[in-house]
Amino acid sequence: MVQSCAEASPTKWHQAHTSWFFETFVLTPFLPGYRAFHPAFHWLFNSYYKSLGNEIPEKKLRASFSRPSLEQILAFRAHVDMHVDQLLQRADVPEEALRRIVLGIQHEQQHLELLLTDMKHAFFTNPLHPIYRETAELPERVGQPAQWVEFEGGLQQIGYALNAADPLDFAFDNETPRHTVYLQPYALQNREVTCAEYLAFINDNAYTRAELWLSAGWDTVEAEHWQAPLYWERCTDDAAGWRIFTLGGWRGLSEMLETPVCHVSLFEADAFARWSGCRLPTEGEWEHASSSVPMEGTFLESNHLHPTASASRDLTQMFGNCWEWTSSAYTGYPGYAPLPGALGEYNGKFMSSQMVLRGGSAVTPASHIRGSYRNFFTPATRWQISGIRLARAFAAS
Repeated sequence: MVQSCAEASPTKWHQAHTSWFFETFVLTPFLPGYRAFHPAFHWLFNSYYKSLGNEIPEKKLRASFSRPSLEQILAFRAHVDMHVDQLLQRADVPEEALRRIVLGIQHEQQHLELLLTDMKHAFFTNPLHPIYRETAELPERVGQPAQWVEFEGGLQQIGYALNAADPLDFAFDNETPRHTVYLQPYALQNREVTCAEYLAFINDNAYTRAELWLSAGWDTVEAEHWQAPLYWERCTDDAAGWRIFTLGGWRGLSEMLETPVCHVSLFEADAFARWSGCRLPTEGEWEHASSSVPMEGTFLESNHLHPTASASRDLTQMFGNCWEWTSSAYTGYPGYAPLPGALGEYNGKFMSSQMVLRGGSAVTPASHIRGSYRNFFTPATRWQISGIRLARAFAAS
């Protein structure tokens, strides 16, 4: 039932909401004779779909409901799963039902990631600092100096070309349509910014230097008293002077120096880039660059549950490890059209005051990510595993 910050939700709620999605958008409209498991669940486990009618409970209240019990929620999930199976056994499953089932699976994968980031925050704010998994060890790798990888830019295609004739082909609506963008010649660093590099930023008193920060970022730093990324804490028993809380418990910064820095906001990422004499990539640059590398990285299935160091001088860490902040505001692509009805609220209604992140994280399921995938958060968000990749212009030959 724990909900430790405004962005998070209780584990019970995640479990129920993902089944609520199938009941609401698949079973009720497409399975004749289907009866809802419990009439109050339609209200209780709605997240933000205001067009569905009932007033939505405030997100901060999700932890205040001691009932339904976990047993009832598991029974709800079994009930929904059984009826989805029943629907799929029919010879005349509507294509739209199949599309929504695929969307529901993708939605549940999103919540798998959210579950872990929410539990991490809950364990961090608990004074006992529980450990989620003691075996969450990181591979020992010798970090490599950052290199610049250059791209000539020009007219490039980004976005997902959805095959409308195939109900099993999938991308979220905000990834479409595929379209042409013009990119100036640019360069990306071959790997994500490391904890060692970010420590140098901290030690240069960056959190006290207003000239490095966007105006709203500086206001946030002062209001929230930020001195380092989320989950960093000063200590005297580590040579680097800090320790970092992970899903595997506390680790000294000294053993984490070559791993990517994570749990930073867009404001911190932008300030670090400015301090470095660089900038953040646009999402067009990011997607264009990512198309040149395999979709491999540290994902949930690795069981590391934390970003791992890169030992390569090639372009790497584009997928997995950390969601990478871009300088692009989250808005619709040219020709974007949200899904019809209540499902149109899934992405389109959030296209205001948010920034795009790319690539997935160490707790993203590997089958969930695509080069065109667009995550989005408000600029002050830090509870997700978000990191930094630097970009700069270069003069093409």
